[in-house]
Amino acid sequence: MGSNVSSSPALDDLYATDSYLRQFESDILMRYGRFYELYSRICENESGLEKFAKSYEVYGLTQKEDGDIECLEWVPHVRSVALVGEFNNWNTTSHVMAKQEFGKWYLKLPTVNGQPAIPHASEVKLHITMENGHQLWRFSPWTKRAIQRNEGEEYRSLHWNPPNPYQWKNPIPETPSGLRIYEAHIGISSDEPKVASYTHFADNVLPRIHNLGYNCVQIMALMEHPYYASFGYHVTNFFAVSSRFGTPEELKYLIDKAHGMNILVFLDIIHSHAASNVNDGINQFDGTDGCFFHTGDRGIHTLWDSRLFNYSKWEVLRFLLSNLCWYKNEYRLDGFRFDGITSMLYHHHGIATGFTGAYHEYFNTNVDIDALVYLMLANHMLHSLYPGVVTIAEDVSGMPSLCRPVREGGVGFDFRLGMAIPDMWIKTLKEQRDEDWSMGTIWWTLTNRRDHEKTIAYAESHDQALVGDKTLAFWLMDAEMYTNMTRLREPTLTVSRGIALHKIIRLLTFGLGGEAYLNFIGNEFGHPEWLDFPRPGNENSYNCARRQFRLVDDHLLRYQFLSAFDRDMMHLDERFKVLGSPRAFVSRKHDGDKLIAFERAGLLWIFNLHSDKSFTDYQIGTEMAGAYKIVMDSDSSKYDGQDRVCHDTVYQTFECCFDMRANSLRIYIPSRCALVLQKVE
Repeated sequence: MGSNVSSSPALDDLYATDSYLRQFESDILMRYGRFYELYSRICENESGLEKFAKSYEVYGLTQKEDGDIECLEWVPHVRSVALVGEFNNWNTTSHVMAKQEFGKWYLKLPTVNGQPAIPHASEVKLHITMENGHQLWRFSPWTKRAIQRNEGEEYRSLHWNPPNPYQWKNPIPETPSGLRIYEAHIGISSDEPKVASYTHFADNVLPRIHNLGYNCVQIMALMEHPYYASFGYHVTNFFAVSSRFGTPEELKYLIDKAHGMNILVFLDIIHSHAASNVNDGINQFDGTDGCFFHTGDRGIHTLWDSRLFNYSKWEVLRFLLSNLCWYKNEYRLDGFRFDGITSMLYHHHGIATGFTGAYHEYFNTNVDIDALVYLMLANHMLHSLYPGVVTIAEDVSGMPSLCRPVREGGVGFDFRLGMAIPDMWIKTLKEQRDEDWSMGTIWWTLTNRRDHEKTIAYAESHDQALVGDKTLAFWLMDAEMYTNMTRLREPTLTVSRGIALHKIIRLLTFGLGGEAYLNFIGNEFGHPEWLDFPRPGNENSYNCARRQFRLVDDHLLRYQFLSAFDRDMMHLDERFKVLGSPRAFVSRKHDGDKLIAFERAGLLWIFNLHSDKSFTDYQIGTEMAGAYKIVMDSDSSKYDGQDRVCHDTVYQTFECCFDMRANSLRIYIPSRCALVLQKVE
């Protein structure tokens, strides 16, 4: 990995994508210099970045091929550390670890009668004596398995080394040019009001995802977290996958099965903060306020009630980089969505801060350089060790060069989330009448992204599904989703409008909004209600912490039509490589007609969002002369539409410059309808 890292960034390549960055060259050089200096120190002192990032092979409890067990821990500023557990009847003096330099402690446990001294799945802990004599009971930060007897109780740390490791069956798929991401939460994936399992998801939900045409599943809440309702964002045990859903081997079965369907699997990785739990987390691990985190107020996220990592510490870098390699190597994950990047990038964590897009907002003393350099190091490591791996940044600030390669002085992510898009759709639905919708605002929000930095478009976020907000379908149809989704009678005006706009919003976002597309589990068929995890306020009910797939399977209900539309939208990308194609040319955005038209991937896309006005012989500009036919029609009866457009019609262009395009065609475009046309021979 050392030979491909230059001491200076390829700034000309960076400036070729954005010349405005030239005025901040000193900042970019400083950031890259910090990255290169840290990278060089790691290579010099740790025999390379790869070895440093595979420290999980020696830290924590590691069982060797001969059955011997070794334990290595970083516990600075303490008097002694002992390994205790069921294997020694919790004796705090029989297995005291030897002190090494740099705050490390080591112990070797030879086999006993040819068997490992610590049996598989037996409980273990660290007993720590501080310098002042105070005694602590702690989990190893490198714990690979933690279980909870009952919700709300503290976890137990287990030594995990199954005698029959999982045997992988399927090769890892290649990364496609266009990512169609199905974001999912294992626990809510069942129709039943309960916590679903890895095996349930693998056997029942993966086939649905595959049939819909998604080529990637992004899994939330995989890292161990004590509070189910946290959505998995308050992590206690970074190397342990959630035991609520099953065993590590059952998760491997899920990932293996996905790979067999040619579906990538991404992890929602939480490196922006950690749960404040002490007894079963890593907070106050050595009895101090610091250790893995900043001390004092800087180490606390006031809105999240969590701890903030100190990315300048050597052992924190070891821990987090190893965490990435652990999931990549142990679970064969294909990518990572880095959560809460805005909180990492700025000292203010984005709290009570608005971003206008002015460049000076991203190059000043508010930027946390240690965190930014960690992200550069993480992206460089992942892309160097694992070609094809995908990294995604959840950043609301719009930092320039976030998705440019590290070699150019960028942060190195492959994609950023288009977070303004779902906000725009919800704001539009909440605050405006249909006739007041601005085509200019919709166009601007869907296309306002940085050139040469890829964006993941999505029409609604998982946060909007939570109780207190509503999904797009619920904003559109609200209570009528309970009573009027039946096919046994004609749809009401509310349901007709809702289904029509649900399809248009998603197709418009898909075609115009980015270089990848994301959908949250269930939203593809307009899942009703909100998502509400069990908590005292709802009497610990699981009734709204599930996905009711039976609704889409019921042929007497209209949900099936939204699912069919979503499926064909994914297949449209499979056929024409829409997401992997260059950005669209938007030829028309007409507020009076409520119409948007654009060209992308060799297709002509036309959207009429008008509530009641259909247009006959409507002129549309197109660069490519020839004959066109419809390949997708949101008004088709197979999507619960009215079949107002004849699909046998061939639309022939004529030479007439219109809307800055060399040619034109005329077409009938009904109200609240989206058409996609293909040029034919």
